[in-house]
Amino acid sequence: MIRIFNHYLHRRTLLQVAIDLALIVVVVLGMSLSGAGGIGSSGDGVLLPLLACLLLAGCVFVLNSATGFYEYAHNRTLLQSLARATVAIVCGLPLAWLIFGLLPGTLPGKELMQLAAMGVVVGVFGQRVYVSHSKAQSLIRSRLLIYGAGPAAMQVAQTLQQADPHAEIVGFVVGANETQACVPANRILNGGRPLSQLARDLRVDEIVVALSERRGGSMPLRELLDCKLSGVRVLDTSAHFEKSLAQIRIDHVHAGALIFGEGFNQGWLRTTVKRAFDVVCALILLVIGAPVMLLTALAIRLESPGGVFYRQERTGFNGKPFEVIKFRSMRSDAEGDGKPRWASTNDDRVTRVGRVIRKLRIDEMPQLINVLRGEMSLVGPRPERPYFVEQLIQQVPYYAVRHSMKPGVTGWAQVRYHYGESIEDAKRKLEYDLYYVKNHSLFLDLVIILETIAVVLTARGSR
Repeated sequence: MIRIFNHYLHRRTLLQVAIDLALIVVVVLGMSLSGAGGIGSSGDGVLLPLLACLLLAGCVFVLNSATGFYEYAHNRTLLQSLARATVAIVCGLPLAWLIFGLLPGTLPGKELMQLAAMGVVVGVFGQRVYVSHSKAQSLIRSRLLIYGAGPAAMQVAQTLQQADPHAEIVGFVVGANETQACVPANRILNGGRPLSQLARDLRVDEIVVALSERRGGSMPLRELLDCKLSGVRVLDTSAHFEKSLAQIRIDHVHAGALIFGEGFNQGWLRTTVKRAFDVVCALILLVIGAPVMLLTALAIRLESPGGVFYRQERTGFNGKPFEVIKFRSMRSDAEGDGKPRWASTNDDRVTRVGRVIRKLRIDEMPQLINVLRGEMSLVGPRPERPYFVEQLIQQVPYYAVRHSMKPGVTGWAQVRYHYGESIEDAKRKLEYDLYYVKNHSLFLDLVIILETIAVVLTARGSR
């Protein structure tokens, strides 16, 4: 994993992005050189095709992100990957034709570059399908040793295998004060050797300290320091979950780590940049989405009685209440008894139009008005109703921390977890919200927006 602006990205993802960029630039410019006998000494003859290649590479990056090709494919079938590649190619071919078609007609090899660009788009997505389902995914592996053999160690092993099936757990070392092991006996390593020597012998890249009990000298601090000095990464369970799953697990974190650790930097500059980004993006999205919003309003009006928009009180920045604006997706008497209820899967209160606009997230578009008002941000923790907030603050540790930022139209929890229907779901989503509040940056906002596009295209997590 590589940390960029406080957010962890897998080395495999960065390698895939680099390969796509290199493939586009090398193939398109190479074909132009071979077909035109050399691009020539003119600055435009080199600069304009290169800029076109970079623009196409950016479009391909967005399409790869939106179709999920930069994610692990261990839970995706070959047919699903082919279907995603087909959608990406259908979108990518016109873009390639248009980008290189806009180059000056006098440019040597323009037509050949246009054909090469369209061909390389097909090649890039074909390669993504191949890499996703071949052994090439396993070329970059990390070897981990888990110090601990109790419930915490077992949980780390299970979540790690789900998050990254190509991470190799070489074994477990029983802690000094652990009396009962929860992991298979054949996975427990001989603790007779010093930990640093054991790590060297097994070519370990990372040690995760997962002890259920840390008191009474159970932590071999000197040995762990020797491992770190020898180049082996050493993480505790909280840091491991933050790095591997991009979440802060409530059951493995304490207040001291949140207070004295890195992150949670708000700052006036970051706030100003985020606000400017919000306003610009909200205006652009409102202009682009205006036809869709008009059609949605008409469909809601024709299907059922009641207003087109739905206003509801939510808890915002620093706990201040505000009215969120959404397209109405439920019957007007959805809460006729006046008692708030969690929205659930296949909720019978949702109208036919409502099911469609929820699946495509169109019902959230009027919240761009809340963004322009300054009540919300484009990206941030989703705002919850005060009725539920009061319960959640009492039952879920650190829940109020999410109110230290403006709520968002989309958020890290929204692209990583399905809609919440219970207190337990709210707890799981809070773990992603805490990660965002701790590590938020413009870079992470862009990552979330790209993943939101993927969620909309695949209707993942819709109710």
